[in-house]
Amino acid sequence: MADFGIGVKAGTLGLGIEGRWEPPVPWFDFRIGANQYEYAHEITLSGIDYDSTLMLDNYYLTGNLKFPASPLRLTVGAYSNGNEVELFSRVPSGFELNIGGTTVPVAESGALRGTATFDKTAPYFGVGFDFEILGKAGVNFDFGVLWQSEPIVGLEATSWDDLPPIVQDFAGPAIEAERAELEDDLSAFKAWPVVSLSFVYNF
Repeated sequence: MADFGIGVKAGTLGLGIEGRWEPPVPWFDFRIGANQYEYAHEITLSGIDYDSTLMLDNYYLTGNLKFPASPLRLTVGAYSNGNEVELFSRVPSGFELNIGGTTVPVAESGALRGTATFDKTAPYFGVGFDFEILGKAGVNFDFGVLWQSEPIVGLEATSWDDLPPIVQDFAGPAIEAERAELEDDLSAFKAWPVVSLSFVYNF
């Protein structure tokens, strides 16, 4: 395989680019890259309908241990992780929200707006398969897990500043309870499955 390579990729972390450098060490290389994508979806969490946007934004450096006479490699690395989930409740005005077990009229609370974030540095573990075509072009497959850790959710009512103090007194604990429920619902995102296909050119 050539000492340098560059490619484009698509997968569960979005669309990306990747560069590869092979040092003068047998069966080993480094790869650096970036992925981005946005995906909008309607979702129901803890009984509330949300418009959600999954915002994938990450940069990474990996080390890859290759096996002689085999396309298989083991990959470990670190990601600069900007992945987020944005949430906005979709209950029409005049209806009621069950927020953390407390019923609150939408006209009083306004919509709920939240963001789930993850650790800014996340480890990655996986395996990959590199296939060469005529020594220049190639196809790579990756399978692994990005460990983002537990999500941290921020949640607020859009009309909070306009609420009278008496409403804030019971709405505040309800929103906090809803925020905690959202963290539980999004906990599965802590271990993000990574599957990707890359097309590369080797120099």
